[in-house]
Amino acid sequence: MSDGGYLTTHVLDTARGCPAAGLSIDLFRIEGDTPVHMASVSTNDDGRTDAPILPVEAFRPGTYELVFHAGDYLTRTAGLSAEELFLDHVPLRFNVTDAGAHYHVPLLLSPFGYSTYRGS
Repeated sequence: MSDGGYLTTHVLDTARGCPAAGLSIDLFRIEGDTPVHMASVSTNDDGRTDAPILPVEAFRPGTYELVFHAGDYLTRTAGLSAEELFLDHVPLRFNVTDAGAHYHVPLLLSPFGYSTYRGS
């Protein structure tokens, strides 16, 4: 995929020490103040999506937001009820400035916290 940029993610369950399989993710492009839905995906057994969330042909500079449906995942894997959840939807808004770069936005998730960074 060297002919243009693309977007990927990886979700790790840091409380359980494993990839977060079966976690749903939505991607939005922010147009002004309006989020425009671009894709819905789910993580595989390795905590990754099977293909780039935003492939080369759709990739362009702008503001994007990944929304990780952590609550659904945590109720299924951590044994928490909906009332016990601290995290539900985890939105990560970021800017793409280089149309030729690979943007990797991982999520490190636990029932009571998360972190992210620009990966490679």
